[in-house]
Amino acid sequence: MTHALRIRIGIGSWLLGLLLSGPAALAQLGGQRAFSFLTLPPSAKLAGLGSANVSSYDADVTMLYGNPALLNEQMDGRASLTYIDYLSDIKQSTATYVHNSDRLGRLGFGLTYLNYGKFEQFDPAGNPLGEFSVNEYALGVTKSVTTGPFTMAGTAKLAVSGIAGNHALGALLDAGGLFKHPTKDFTVGLAVKNLGYQFKPYTGADREPMPLDVQIGASIKPEHMPLRMSITAHNLQQFDIVYLDSTQRGALDENNEEKKPKKTVGDQIARHFVVGGELILSKNFNVRIGYNHLRRRELRLDTRSAGAGLSFGVTFRISQFQFDYTRAYYHASGASNYFTLSRSLASIFQKDPGS
Repeated sequence: MTHALRIRIGIGSWLLGLLLSGPAALAQLGGQRAFSFLTLPPSAKLAGLGSANVSSYDADVTMLYGNPALLNEQMDGRASLTYIDYLSDIKQSTATYVHNSDRLGRLGFGLTYLNYGKFEQFDPAGNPLGEFSVNEYALGVTKSVTTGPFTMAGTAKLAVSGIAGNHALGALLDAGGLFKHPTKDFTVGLAVKNLGYQFKPYTGADREPMPLDVQIGASIKPEHMPLRMSITAHNLQQFDIVYLDSTQRGALDENNEEKKPKKTVGDQIARHFVVGGELILSKNFNVRIGYNHLRRRELRLDTRSAGAGLSFGVTFRISQFQFDYTRAYYHASGASNYFTLSRSLASIFQKDPGS
């Protein structure tokens, strides 16, 4: 076994276990998938809606990560920067921009970078070898085509993961579709995310499957109501995503009887769903809330939930800038903060007609 592989095995499960926000976390779906960071919500709005949404249609360019078919004309010329403060020293940054040209049509560009911080490295005898870093990043290009109320789109992504100079490389594709009602604020979206292949695994390791996720959802804002509601079903490619903690077997309950974890059909179905709401108080100020049932069931404590699965966020606009903030609760050990700043760059790059 190579030294780099020892490093990967030693910290891999710890890293993914610490990064608790993916809807397909380590245990639930097997833990043998490459580039699991692609399941994380890379923006404040997506996190505020529960981390999964394929149908919330507006000018927020970061919704491309929820469904590439959400790429629309309201996003033209807009750019955003997102910073995420996860647990411990884990940080994520994402940049997104949408451009519409006569020759190429409407394109979205995204770059996300995740850094897990510094770690101490040791040889098999326990002697210190200094520090090493762990990071992952992905570059994506999105293209959409709209015909009437229907939009079809795809995102081609290149993903890289690095541990102490040992790198893995993969190519992935997101495909999405969207129906937008021509007169009502009602949308239905479908996305097949992270189809792909790991071209280069870590040295000494086998190739791993991609974090495939099939999602479908709808958003509706009833007329004369300042509320847009969304519901999204995720991981539809696998019905049973319930994880039973093997450490509970043999443990005794309050009646001094052995605990026997079991699955129910109702719980298996419920863990696929995420709900979100946006309270539109004015043109310049919105409030949002999200609930992810899978996250709540997997990450709660035995005695209390500690807010796991809930997220709260706000959007406000000042001049030409839009600021989004979300606080997402994962576990009693802490919550994560999402900051997204965006604005239109069209006025900056627009040519002066008199020149």
